Amino acid sequence: MLMEERGPSLWERFKVTRPRGLAEGLPTPINSVRKLQRTLYAKAKAEPSYRFYSLWDKVYRSDILEAAYRRCRRNKGSAGVDGQTFEQIESQGVESWLAVLEDELRTGLYSPQPLRRVWIPKRSGKLRPLGIPCIRDRVAQMAMNLVLQPIFESDFIESQYAYRPRLDAKMAVRRVYFHVAERGLAEVVDADLKDYFTTIPHGALMKCVARRICDRNVLSLIKQWLEVPVIERTKRGTVRSRQAAKTHRGTPQGGVISPLLANIYFRRFVLAWEKFGLDRRHQAQIVNYADDLVLCCNPGSGAAALQSMREIMSRLGLRVNEEKTTVRQLPHESLDFLGYTIGKQYNRWNKAYIGTRPSKTAIRSLIQRIHDETAHGMTWTSTEDRVSRVNSLIRGWAGYFNQGPVLKSYHHVQRYTERRLRRWLVMKHKQRGRSGYRLYSDEYLYGDLGLHRLPRSKAEMLSAKAY
Repeated sequence: MLMEERGPSLWERFKVTRPRGLAEGLPTPINSVRKLQRTLYAKAKAEPSYRFYSLWDKVYRSDILEAAYRRCRRNKGSAGVDGQTFEQIESQGVESWLAVLEDELRTGLYSPQPLRRVWIPKRSGKLRPLGIPCIRDRVAQMAMNLVLQPIFESDFIESQYAYRPRLDAKMAVRRVYFHVAERGLAEVVDADLKDYFTTIPHGALMKCVARRICDRNVLSLIKQWLEVPVIERTKRGTVRSRQAAKTHRGTPQGGVISPLLANIYFRRFVLAWEKFGLDRRHQAQIVNYADDLVLCCNPGSGAAALQSMREIMSRLGLRVNEEKTTVRQLPHESLDFLGYTIGKQYNRWNKAYIGTRPSKTAIRSLIQRIHDETAHGMTWTSTEDRVSRVNSLIRGWAGYFNQGPVLKSYHHVQRYTERRLRRWLVMKHKQRGRSGYRLYSDEYLYGDLGLHRLPRSKAEMLSAKAY
């Protein structure tokens, strides 16, 4: 059985490792940035009511901007409305580019550019809007994030897992498992907030930020980022929207500073839940990851906890997505949370227990991506490139889905990948037959082509995790 997730200490979360793929010519400002973050964190932790008056000069410090550029470069991402790419910046010289940005921030000439609107598919089949800042704004937001993150990290609640140093979605899944399997809080409110990022009220959010930050320049720039217009290029032409400025709501998904601001505002819900004593009244423990929210309750308390949650969210100016919000009775029912299914499972002796496994939706999503990578239209690419892309998908998926009894899911994914890759090779080389088993053996796929093989036993699982 899994034990309660303790996690690293807050000091360990600010341990910075040397990033890979650094732009040439830049020194490594890790130690100075880490020292500043530890100082800010220690001050904020020691004095919970302390307000920081002088932070602006930290935001445009050269070492902060250099570290911010490195992180943005590591995250890659496409160009913004100005079309500028990392390759163009590095061909012209990163140091001179950062010097210009530093001067603009220091002199007050900096002004954010509009966001580039793109749409990405959601699991439900609908589209999610993203606002892509240009690289210049991304670096400025990352610099702000480096300064503000340690301050607000000292205030965040243990149940908040998203976008925090050394915390991740799998830890949130393990926390839910612990509450359900170990503590018996088996009636679970599976809640979802409707358009959380785009409905956060600016006024209330800025009050949350100003509770800790008094620097006028910092607050003014955050407000500018919240109200920046969005440009979308369509077949009919360019559409410019200032909806955020008109409605005074929302922090754009795609912005570097948005996850921190979303966590800051969600903290209000967690504090209200505890202040009103709802955690004790309903015996309900919160586990939150971005706009995904789970309340693990004593049996019989789920409906009341859900109603209390609705009332608080309404007071915060947020809306509960009723279509996706339900009360689950475990272990008779199962819960899908962050790609995992938590519910009743059976061991090899056919004994029931509560466990975690990759959800059917997560498996179908990977299968679809493998299908797309091995489609007929991809036969023009080289075999090495195609296998490399498939391997990247499988490794990334298995790196996340490695908790609980996953071997059955691994086997299903592996067999499907083999079939699709054989079929792709037959099409690429215009050979007869559709299966390709005789032409391309397992030894060829895994030996010659280097197809990634997922663990087939518990021993291989432990070996893979240790590696």
